[in-house]
Amino acid sequence: MSDIEALLREIGGLRSVGPGAPGDVEELLATAKSAAGRWADVLYEIRDSARGLVGPRAEAALEVAFRRAEESYVELEIALADCARPRDAGR
Repeated sequence: MSDIEALLREIGGLRSVGPGAPGDVEELLATAKSAAGRWADVLYEIRDSARGLVGPRAEAALEVAFRRAEESYVELEIALADCARPRDAGR
C-alpha cells in the first residue's frame, strides 16, 4: 500500500486554491500529472491482481477505470506541454 500512501501525499500537496501565475499553473499541472500517473499504476496493479478473483463486470469496470486514469495522465501531459510553450507560439 505504499504506492497509495505516496499518491495520497502527492495529492495532499496540491493546492486547493487556483494558481496565480503561469509558473504556478505548470507546477500544479506537473504535480497533478505525477499523481495521475501513480493512480494509473495503482489501478493497473489492482486490475491485474483481481483477475480471476472477481466477476466479469468487476474486471471490465477495473479495465475502464485503468484506461480512464491513463487518459487523464495523457491529457495532463498535453496541458503541461502546452503551458511550457512560449505564449505566442500557439497562436
